[in-house]
Amino acid sequence: MKAIINGKIIVEKEVLDNRILLYSDKIMGFIESKAAGELLQNCQEIVDAKGNYVSPGFIDMHIHGSGGYDIMDGTEESLATISSIVAKNGVTGILATTMTMNREKIYTALDNIKHFMGKEAQGAKILGVHLEGPFINRKYKGAQADEFIIEPDFSFIEKYVDIIKVMTLAPEMDENYKFIKEVKEKTKIILSMGHSNAEYEQAVKAIENGVSHATHTFNAMSPLNHRNPGVVGAVLNSDIYCELIADKIHVHPAIFNILATIKGMDKVILITDSMRAGCLHDGISELGGQKVIIKNNTARLEDGTLAGSTLRLNHAIKNFMDYTGNGICQVVKLASLNPAKELGIEKDRGSLEVGKYSDIVILDEEFNILKTIVEGKTVYTY
Repeated sequence: MKAIINGKIIVEKEVLDNRILLYSDKIMGFIESKAAGELLQNCQEIVDAKGNYVSPGFIDMHIHGSGGYDIMDGTEESLATISSIVAKNGVTGILATTMTMNREKIYTALDNIKHFMGKEAQGAKILGVHLEGPFINRKYKGAQADEFIIEPDFSFIEKYVDIIKVMTLAPEMDENYKFIKEVKEKTKIILSMGHSNAEYEQAVKAIENGVSHATHTFNAMSPLNHRNPGVVGAVLNSDIYCELIADKIHVHPAIFNILATIKGMDKVILITDSMRAGCLHDGISELGGQKVIIKNNTARLEDGTLAGSTLRLNHAIKNFMDYTGNGICQVVKLASLNPAKELGIEKDRGSLEVGKYSDIVILDEEFNILKTIVEGKTVYTY
């Protein structure tokens, strides 16, 4: 048994003071500090939070890379490094996110992820795959490679339905929503609308047939117009989950509050969409085989197209809190409990509750990460 003392513990609706968090690989309980006494003497490790916040670990549902490595490298070294680096940002779980590349490269990445998921995490745990493309629309391809975009085909993913948790697609490319229907019938994969030029009616029909998620909302999708509401209109006018890149670059900060007001705080999920250049300095990088220029924390292709981000998830949460005025319990769940619920793992992860895995982060008021714990094991200490 281990214990965290002197922390302000963030649970779903309040911050607990004068409590001690007891844990092993799973959370064992919360006791009043004054009642600890002999119990602490039996702990194999006591972590002093020194008055800082004790938060559930963050889950990044959309991340391509960090620290000079990319999921599409297809190597164990890349996954291990990305996992270790993002843990420094308070991330305890990720969906390894692929790119629109050739079939062989995608399969190599998926095979590598499947193999790596069976190993004990030395950083953030890989919870599965977010397959972004190749079933997207060229008009809104963003930084995805045009030549590898194809029409939806269930046989393309059939071998990997056990590890694919989310899949981004353009529903207007799926004739009569045949692919969407087949995925919903045969798998538990979350279908996400993104890189799409769908008209409002097409997007609504896709949601009716099983799409329940929006990829980096507002970015790479047909925008809201009062005569043509587009994908954005359908997303805002439904109860599906919305990813948001809250870096103040991909969307204006005013959008944070607009989205929270319209969708509610239970349906927004903060992501990074971080690429290889995440956690690095300005310079030249790469994404999906394309040159990317990093300047002032912004990643762009040579033609100026935004190419993912260098955002850190703890910074995204802080940005959202600063520009919406929501309290810490409300904003933390956008990167913890909300993604856990969307992924169907809220019984095991996403909040600090007895019986859930001990995915825990200690952070200060500026969201600087001081310690990250994954399934009871400390994987990062500042």
